[in-house]
Amino acid sequence: MRNNQLIPFYETTILSVRKGNQVVMVGDGQIIMGNLILKSNVRKVRRLGNGDVIAGFSGSIIDALTLFDRLEAKLEQNPHQLINICVDLAMDWHKDPLLSHLDAMMAVVNKTHSLILTGTGEILEPEDGLICIGSGSSYALSAARALLNIEGLSARIIAEKSMDVYSEIYNFKNKSFIFEIIDI
Repeated sequence: MRNNQLIPFYETTILSVRKGNQVVMVGDGQIIMGNLILKSNVRKVRRLGNGDVIAGFSGSIIDALTLFDRLEAKLEQNPHQLINICVDLAMDWHKDPLLSHLDAMMAVVNKTHSLILTGTGEILEPEDGLICIGSGSSYALSAARALLNIEGLSARIIAEKSMDVYSEIYNFKNKSFIFEIIDI
């Protein structure tokens, strides 16, 4: 315990690469408490809606599941308006007293958009088609940026190699990656 609080259960890296005719999202599968790996094969990346949207989370698992459920419900109501749905979710997340304490970030992609959602109401769409969230994001994102413009590398290969770099540099080596791919 630190400062009379439990040690949080997470350390996550979620990366999405958009290149050519694919958008790929990959997440590591670890749940860590302090220096202990509790589980190495958690599914932090999943398809939502009719499979046209992929979302990944970083942060508290129960908080992320709450956000996945909310996003899924909004997608069922309006499946082709991802940006509007994410704006609506971010507003709920930021303004709703119950949601405003959630400790998570989300990466959300479809065929045309790559978005990062935060609990502060931010919705970010990068210029280069790369998004990364979580504790190891600076390592994976740096590797992906270095590989993005190399000809012959697909989005899947860039995502895989970037996560390999992250896993070799960051605290805990984890090769239990979950990949989801949307063909554009």
